[in-house]
Amino acid sequence: MKYVLYPLKLALVLMLMLGACSDSQHQTLRGIIDSVEHTFVPDSRVDQFNVQLEDGNPFLLTGETTLPEAKQALLDSLSKTNISYIDSIRVLPSAELGEKIYGLVNNSVSNIRSEPRHSAQLATQALLGMPLQILKKDGGWYYVRTPEDYLSWIDSGGMHQMSKAEYLDWKAADKLIYLSTYGFAYSSPSGNSEKVSDLAAGNIVKLEGTSGSYYKISYPDGREGFIPKNEATSFAKWNEDLQATQQSLAQTARTMMGIPYLWGGTSTKGVDCSGFTKTIYLMNGLIIPRDASQQVHAGVKVDDEKNWSELQTGDLLFFGSPATENRSRRVVHVGMWIGNNQFIHSSRQVRISSVDSTASNFDAYNTNRYLEARRYLGNMEGNIIQTNAMYDEINLP
Repeated sequence: MKYVLYPLKLALVLMLMLGACSDSQHQTLRGIIDSVEHTFVPDSRVDQFNVQLEDGNPFLLTGETTLPEAKQALLDSLSKTNISYIDSIRVLPSAELGEKIYGLVNNSVSNIRSEPRHSAQLATQALLGMPLQILKKDGGWYYVRTPEDYLSWIDSGGMHQMSKAEYLDWKAADKLIYLSTYGFAYSSPSGNSEKVSDLAAGNIVKLEGTSGSYYKISYPDGREGFIPKNEATSFAKWNEDLQATQQSLAQTARTMMGIPYLWGGTSTKGVDCSGFTKTIYLMNGLIIPRDASQQVHAGVKVDDEKNWSELQTGDLLFFGSPATENRSRRVVHVGMWIGNNQFIHSSRQVRISSVDSTASNFDAYNTNRYLEARRYLGNMEGNIIQTNAMYDEINLP
C-alpha cells in the first residue's frame, strides 16, 4: 500500500508547491500593476488604468487605459520578472470607433454622466460647440474626455461625432460665442419664428452669414438658425480682446445670481459650486479644472489662515475638513471672493455670503470650514487653459 500512496503524496506536494508559486507570482504581478496605476493615474477623473489579472499559465492581462505610456511602463516592468503573461490590455480610443474619435457638443447644454445610463449621477455638463475626444462606445453612449480632461459618459443625442477632417474644418471655421445668460436660436431672422433650440452663455456655433440684426448660424450636426447680433460675438475676436480682470470676474458672477443649484451643473441653467466657478472663468476666457478638489491644486495659494485682507476679487475660497491623523483633507465646496468680506457661491442657488460675523448674510457654516484661498489671475499653474486653445486640447493622432 505504501508504494501506491507515495506517488499520490508526491503529486499532492507538487500541486501545493505549484499553487504557492502561482500565488506568489500573482501577488508580484498585482503589485506591479497597482504601482503603475498609482504612478500614472493619481486622479481617475482625468485618466484611466483599469487592468485585471486572470490566473493561468500564462497569466492573462485584460482591461484598458487612456495612457499608452502607462501600459508600456507596465510591460517593461513585467518583462523583468520572467513570469509568462498574455497582454490583452486595450489602449483608448477604442479601435471600433474607426476615424470617428472627435466630437462636438450638439445641445445648448449636454449632460455627461458617471455611467452609460440616464439614471446615473450627473458628473458634469458640456456646452454647445465644445470639443470632446471620444474614447469608447457602449450602446448609445460614448465615453469622452472634455477640454479640462474630465472623463465621463455622454449619450449620442448630446454630441455630434466627427472624423479628424471634419473636426479640423470646424476648428478652422468662423465661429460665434453666445454671451447672454440664456436665449434662443430661431428658424428665421425674427424672434417670432419657430425656435431651433435654446442657448446658454458660452455656446459656440458656426457663423454662416448675417441677415439684418441677426447672425445666421449652424450647429455641429448641420442644423441652421438665426440669433440676435447683440447676444453673440465673434469667437476669435472675443478671445483676442478678452482679458480676465477682477472686475470682469465679479460682473460675470453677478449675472448668475439666483441660478439654482444643480449637482453636476456647469451652465447658466444650473450649477453646483465648482460648476459655478468654472463657468465664471470660462466666460472670462479660461477653462479651469472641473471639481473643487481639482481646482484647489491650480493657481497659487494666497491664504490659509482667514487673513481676509490678503484676498483679491476673483480668488477662489475652498471649504471642507482639514487633515487628521486618521483622514486626509477633504475639499467639498468652493466660492469666489468679491471683496468687502464677501464671497459668491452656489449653495441652494447662486448667492452672496459674508465672512463678517456682524453682517446680515454672515455664513458661519462655511466660514468655520474654510481651508484656503487660491489666485488664478496671473497664475496659470495647474490645469488651466485659455478658451482659444480648447480645440487644440483634444488629441489629434
